[in-house]
Amino acid sequence: MSVPIVDRQPGDPFLVGRGLVKNYGSHRALAGVDLAVRAGEVLAIVGPSGSGKTTLLHVLAGIVRPDGGEVLLDGHRIDQLGEARRSALRRQEFGFVFQQGLLIGELTAAENTALPLLLAGADRARAMAGAREWLAKLGLNGLEERLPGELSGGQAQRVAIARALAHQPKVIFADEPTGALDTRTSAETTDALFAAAAQTGAAVVIVTHDRELAAKAGRVVEIRDGHIAGGVLVG
Repeated sequence: MSVPIVDRQPGDPFLVGRGLVKNYGSHRALAGVDLAVRAGEVLAIVGPSGSGKTTLLHVLAGIVRPDGGEVLLDGHRIDQLGEARRSALRRQEFGFVFQQGLLIGELTAAENTALPLLLAGADRARAMAGAREWLAKLGLNGLEERLPGELSGGQAQRVAIARALAHQPKVIFADEPTGALDTRTSAETTDALFAAAAQTGAAVVIVTHDRELAAKAGRVVEIRDGHIAGGVLVG
């Protein structure tokens, strides 16, 4: 699925969740959440374990459907789409960075980075050239042919960031992207993520327990027991 191009200005809301409800059995993970993501912003979602923050990210990203409410991208509902169309939407419009990176072990750093471009139909030469360009931007020159098992944790996460940005998505969803990294590597990795996203104009929605990481965001939203508990502007 391709969402029509909108003349979007920095600060305009373009990904909107309204009245989001999600239940897992008797547990209500989201209890009527309203949240708008603005073009080009870095939004951190914080809260204790089990608060609903990862569920909120998954619903906004079209990974799971809400049981109530709606999700709109550029004014078009995406929560009602079938799985195949939501999967295509995620490949085309969104990028993802997870705690463990989820790189494919048999592929090199360049090949992992090129995957979104190949899935979008780019020929291999163009996809690999684009992948190498993003790896260079993230300080990984000379590591393009290494397998994930030959990279440090921080290097692997930078490859995951390059992969997430290679097709220039509208928004990057990052779920605890530094949870497995030490403090110094965590700071370097998130700084690289935010800087690289800013080059493309992509928004970043990051779920984290790390308050120092969250403090680098332009906006912080706290979720507790499936409700938005509060939001503050940082900076």
